[in-house]
Formats: sequence, structure tokens, C-alpha cells
Amino acid sequence: MSWRSESIWIEFITGSRKTSNFCWAFILFLGSLGFLLVGTFSYLGRNFISLFASQQIIFFPQGIVMSFYGIAGLFISCYLWCTILWNVGSGYDLFDRKEGIVRIFRWGFPGKSRRIFLRFLMKDIKSIRIEVKEGVSARRVLYMEIRGQGAIPLIRTDETFTTREIEQKAAELAYFLRVPIEVF
Repeated sequence: MSWRSESIWIEFITGSRKTSNFCWAFILFLGSLGFLLVGTFSYLGRNFISLFASQQIIFFPQGIVMSFYGIAGLFISCYLWCTILWNVGSGYDLFDRKEGIVRIFRWGFPGKSRRIFLRFLMKDIKSIRIEVKEGVSARRVLYMEIRGQGAIPLIRTDETFTTREIEQKAAELAYFLRVPIEVF
């Protein structure tokens, strides 16, 4: 989602609050809870669900391993729910031609560096760079090359943009900033 005028362009960045993250966190929570319950009921020697005989699962070593997987899965699920709650990675990119400034803001993990705020002069922008790698693990990333600073990614690598969409976005941004495009 973005907002644009003649001199200002604001690009809003979605963070961790995506449907896929909600689905994975929920599935992982339920699966790990199931593993933990089966491990616990194998220790107690009782049936977890009458359809499945958990008495066939001996506590040592299968029950211990299932309990370990359940606890580990709950920790990972808790991590995912925390990143969703804190909305890590969300923010905005603001390009202001009138002031000649670019501001990049992202939310991080709680602590001293919770707010990530970068500020550059537009005259320091060297180019807009596109990196496209096709194949099994396709990767399409849009960077902003800053003199003396290196490349700063503008689009997340896990977003599913086609090559055409990335090229279109890069062309519009390069035209707005009046800088060249580099393709790698």
C-alpha cells in the first residue's frame, strides 16, 4: 500500500501480521500441544483420546522425545505469536522531494533498538538496484544504493512479487527519485 503526491511518496510496509504467519503460529501451537499431551499421557499410562492407544507409546524413549518436541514447538509458537503481536518489520518508506530527504522506519523487537529509523539525503542516493534470482528458491529484491552506506533493501524478500511487478515498482521509484536503475 502506498500514498503519492507530486513531491511525497509514502510506501507502507506490512510486518509480521500476515495471514500466513497467523496460520503457521496456530498450526504449530496445536501440533506441539498435541505432542506434549501424548508425551504426558504416555508417562501417566492413560489414553489421550479413546481412538488412539497412547499406552502403546512407551514413555522412555518415545514419550520423552514427543514431550521434547512439544515443548520446543510451544517455544517456537510463542516466538511467532510475539513477532505478530509486536508487528516486527512493519513501518514505512517516505521519499520527500521537497525537503530532499528519505526516511525509512521499521519496528523491531522490544529493547533499545525497537524503533529503527534511517534518514538520508536524496542527493546521496546513487541508484535503485534490482536483484532477481530465479529457480527453486526465487528471490526478487529491490534495493536503494546510498553513497558510502551500501545497499538498503526496500522490499522484503519473502513477498511474492513477480519480476514484472518489481521492475515496475523500481521504474516508478527511480523516476520519482530521478536516479538510474541497476539490475543484478
